[in-house]
Amino acid sequence: MALKGVDISRTVSAGGLVFEALRRAIIEGELKDGDSLRQDEIARLFNTSRIPVREAITMLEQQGLVKNHRFRGAVVVGLSIAEASEIFDFRCIMDAHVIRAAVPHMTPAVIAEARAICDAFSATDDPARWGDLNRDFHMTLYRASNLPFHLGTLTNAMDRLDRYVRAQLLLTEGHARANAEHLEILEACARGDADAAAELTTAHIRRAHAMLREHLAKIQAAFGGTL
Repeated sequence: MALKGVDISRTVSAGGLVFEALRRAIIEGELKDGDSLRQDEIARLFNTSRIPVREAITMLEQQGLVKNHRFRGAVVVGLSIAEASEIFDFRCIMDAHVIRAAVPHMTPAVIAEARAICDAFSATDDPARWGDLNRDFHMTLYRASNLPFHLGTLTNAMDRLDRYVRAQLLLTEGHARANAEHLEILEACARGDADAAAELTTAHIRRAHAMLREHLAKIQAAFGGTL
């Protein structure tokens, strides 16, 4: 048959494209807590109908990044201190479990890739890159666990926290501390010490939580109400 086939399993739907663009904008703070997602405006921006936009907003709502209100429509959801604490507590458990499972399967190539990310995280003075490199470092190590459901759940948790973690790295001088802790985790992985890697990862998350909690408390005191 004189027809060029396309592997549609590898294509992204219009709704998926809009979802990824909105998700990235929320995570990076371009869309801020309380911002409305106006379907008509988004549809015009992407030169599409409202159907893919509704699909994207539904996916964002399922991940807890937006909430639909009866009269306001979809709005970017903020985190209270209590909600952030719950997610961090969850991550302490999940990240430790995943990295403990990952360490026995880490190859020299995985360690080398994570070390290169560490070097880039340490070297860059562009705060816009810190969040992505921080996530890349952890996920590069975690993927060796071969636990796709766990990784998907962790990705959702990271999405909920990421814009706050980015602010914390910038506003609390957390970059240098995070870099030192990343190197400690990496060295534990390199020597094959799964228990140490898990303990260091848990301590790393707890310290980030404490710094972020202090940062959120200051914002909440300044502006009042839920973030």
